[in-house]
Amino acid sequence: MPNNDLLLRPESPSTADAAPVRALPSNPEAEAAFLGAVLIDNRVLEELPVHLRPEHFFEPLHGRIFDRIGVQTDKQMVVTPVTLKPFFESDPAMAELGGTSYLARLTADGQGLLAPREIAQQIYDLALLRELVKVGRTLVEDALDTSEAVEPMRQIEVAEARLFEVAEGAAGTNEADSFGGATRKALGMIEIALNSGGHVSGKTTGLTSVNDKVGGLHDSDLIILAGRPGMGKTSLVTNIAFNCASRFLEDTKTHGIAADKSVGAPVAFFSLEMSSDQLATRILAEQAGISSESLRMGKISRDEFHELSYASQRLAELPLFIDDTPALSIGALRTRARRLKRRHDIGLIIVDYLQLLQGSGRAQDNRVNEISEISRGLKTLAKELSVPVIALSQLSRAVEQREDKRPMLSDLRESGSIEQDADMVWFVFREDYYVASREPKRPIESDDAKTHEAHNAWAAEMERVFGLAELIVAKQRHGSTGKVRMKFEAKITRFSDLAEGDYQGSQYDD
Repeated sequence: MPNNDLLLRPESPSTADAAPVRALPSNPEAEAAFLGAVLIDNRVLEELPVHLRPEHFFEPLHGRIFDRIGVQTDKQMVVTPVTLKPFFESDPAMAELGGTSYLARLTADGQGLLAPREIAQQIYDLALLRELVKVGRTLVEDALDTSEAVEPMRQIEVAEARLFEVAEGAAGTNEADSFGGATRKALGMIEIALNSGGHVSGKTTGLTSVNDKVGGLHDSDLIILAGRPGMGKTSLVTNIAFNCASRFLEDTKTHGIAADKSVGAPVAFFSLEMSSDQLATRILAEQAGISSESLRMGKISRDEFHELSYASQRLAELPLFIDDTPALSIGALRTRARRLKRRHDIGLIIVDYLQLLQGSGRAQDNRVNEISEISRGLKTLAKELSVPVIALSQLSRAVEQREDKRPMLSDLRESGSIEQDADMVWFVFREDYYVASREPKRPIESDDAKTHEAHNAWAAEMERVFGLAELIVAKQRHGSTGKVRMKFEAKITRFSDLAEGDYQGSQYDD
């Protein structure tokens, strides 16, 4: 065999006397045969089923040879044993095998040309098995540690993170991306935006006015959506979750668009406040056009029930996964998100809401530090899974003390870390909520003109703002800030784009 030299490894006295140890999964002969095939015909590299890297080779020398082959082919140079010779003349491992003549011996029989794709796949698979062994050994060593500082749940989370990396084929190889690789990703995003009609370069929100303002939901972004109680935060993210999942289903099932070219995506919704059936009721109410309150109380007609049944059938295949486990820690949430990514390839994560998550326990004595840990954990999750993460957040009561109730960044609870970690910060504001709370005494016929006038003025103001909402983009790394005006139907908890003429002025302000 061309690489028999590599297989002759003298046993040390200690290993000879010790109990036999199973060798790591490897096939040096396959590595040698593959390298020989590449040196005979460089075009073999163009049709590999997997993305091989030097660290996938068990023999370090083989990894270095493959790395040099990659460098030379990137320069559009033909690679042969002769052109590689100058790079390995001083390599100690090559010298042990008789010098650079080993390169020529790799091409001696050309067996690798018979099945180069299958050999490359085997090299890749064996590398993943070695990573699994490494993860398993680390897990066993950590589990045997019974000191007081040990956190078993933390060990499980770390182990699952490592297993996820192995499943993604990226264990320990998250190196800096070249500018060329980054530009190819950027062009892919631009292509998706072009195919969507020139509005969305990320996942769609389902709201044209919002997409126009922010360009969709971008992978690896952390979006904080905040508002005071009653503003409709949960309603808005529920609408976005449905719109994104529905668009993915429509693109892939109806139009035959590839999953990676769709502006929709399967969605994971972590609801720490509402149960899964309550969220499902909201979505059903919106799709059937029936009040969610009427649904809960059963005050619907037969026709409305039939419409509800039809809506539930349409939504049966919706790739929207709801996890309503209460009191999740940030570590447990990341573990569950990785599982959903692995099983269903989710492309959007929603967390309702941030303040209900728990930290690791190390910062329980300081809520600000705990929130900092949680917000950093959500940003890390977005980057790790390469998906947008929308997290709802509470606002402080400082909003209520101001004349203008529109929120600002400083109103975020524990705002420093949240504002810093977020790529976008959105605020939901409904003026009609505050105007309704200021209703003066309802006049009766005997009341004076001043009382009638005050109520009429209030009614006119209420008519002007009723059913209107604003999405305030207070921070955006990708573009400008500003306001997006939307329509809100409180009866069915639905946000939608404004029809022309519904609001004086443009749909959004810079």
